[in-house]
Amino acid sequence: MTDCPGDGVGAASPMELYEKLTAQGDKVRTLKTAKADKADVDAAVQLLLKLKVDYKHTTGSDYKAGCPPSEDAVVQDGGPSGDGAEEDTVDPWNVSTSSAKGVDYDKLIVRFGSSKVDQELVDRIEKISGQKPHRFLRRGIFFSHRDMHQVLDAYEKQKSFYLYTGRGPSSQAMHVGHLIPFIFTKWLQDVFDIPLVIQLTDDEKYLWKDLTLEDCHRFAVENAKDIIACGFDVNKTFIFSDLDYMGSSPDFYRNVVKIQKHVTFNQVKGIFGFTDSDCIGKISFPAIQAAPSFSNSFPQIFKGRKDVTCLIPCAIDQDPYFRMTRDVAPRIGYPKPALLHSTFFPALQGAQTKMSASDANSSIFLTDTAKQIKNKVNKHAFSGGKDTVEEHRKHGGNPDVDVSFMYLTFFLEDDEQLEKIRQDYASGALLTGELKKILIETLQPMITAHQEKRKQVTEETVKQFMTPRPLNF
Repeated sequence: MTDCPGDGVGAASPMELYEKLTAQGDKVRTLKTAKADKADVDAAVQLLLKLKVDYKHTTGSDYKAGCPPSEDAVVQDGGPSGDGAEEDTVDPWNVSTSSAKGVDYDKLIVRFGSSKVDQELVDRIEKISGQKPHRFLRRGIFFSHRDMHQVLDAYEKQKSFYLYTGRGPSSQAMHVGHLIPFIFTKWLQDVFDIPLVIQLTDDEKYLWKDLTLEDCHRFAVENAKDIIACGFDVNKTFIFSDLDYMGSSPDFYRNVVKIQKHVTFNQVKGIFGFTDSDCIGKISFPAIQAAPSFSNSFPQIFKGRKDVTCLIPCAIDQDPYFRMTRDVAPRIGYPKPALLHSTFFPALQGAQTKMSASDANSSIFLTDTAKQIKNKVNKHAFSGGKDTVEEHRKHGGNPDVDVSFMYLTFFLEDDEQLEKIRQDYASGALLTGELKKILIETLQPMITAHQEKRKQVTEETVKQFMTPRPLNF
């Protein structure tokens, strides 16, 4: 980030960090005393919090005003706790952690200021929907939320809501991790019988990636076919490309401009880490991702109403966009969108990063053959097993770091079967090769079935989904 102390932990000395923190604390107090613009205060507070994290990471101690670090303060390598907790990087473009178990989601809830999806909320969703909770809810894959109880309160009073999720089309082929928000969103659409808008951010990919506009738009259409193959109802689903819809919907563009007016450059720098060398398209893009959160961006669906609440199921790395959106919403007269956040789908090589469409061996693609799936799992899936069969039988494996078990958590429907696999693997009764075989036999028919459904999606079907029109609402 432009205003941060260097580019990474250890770039500044403990004393330099202490001095920057002290100065930033003074700045925040001055802005508050002067009753400065809220956006400027927020940006200053964001930077203050970031500096405090960097200070603790560097020195191993919390910052205390008037207590400078000693001259021999030791710079930490792995964070104050040594468990890598402070090293979790989660933003819309990068996800990484030093822990083989993956990101610490409980700490992420605290850091992002969201609420945990607890058993009470899962039970309430079951009661109101009349359906068994989706496995993603039962297993904590959708683990965090903002204002979900308010959405359910309104729904109980016969006030409908709508769903919004999206996809950044950076490649022609999607991988299984990309399916997670769509599988869950389809379930929500079915059980609550509500409309859904799906944003394809082909403009974003053009701004961030070394791709042509034509390629980005082509990827959007190809990705739409995979999304449609998930089984969405054409009468309740509108899929749109930003490159198409922005130019044809004055209402959508008006909301983009309203949002742009109410977010300062300092704010987006603080939230997203933009630098002075980033193109202006990147700086203005967050407003485009925010606009679908407001119902009057879709006059063909909601007939100009601006009071329909939006629920956004997404991976938690997208939350910064919607923290910004929720901050802006009341200032432009709209309800705040609610959110349901998912965990990340880990790369085959381990939960330290999420799957990447740019690394063929980190992902199981929806275009992979049965043989490719088998080879990738057997060759690349990180194992929680021991080095020898004898050792594994004696001590058991660790399902918490085993990628094959993690994948089964996402895709195996039967809770009892999943728990038995966990216990057998942890006890040593189930070997790594046997666990990988179970995953292969789960993925192969699932992906084959998806490929068959995708073949049935014609250009005409895509056009139906992507044409602005009234939906069942």
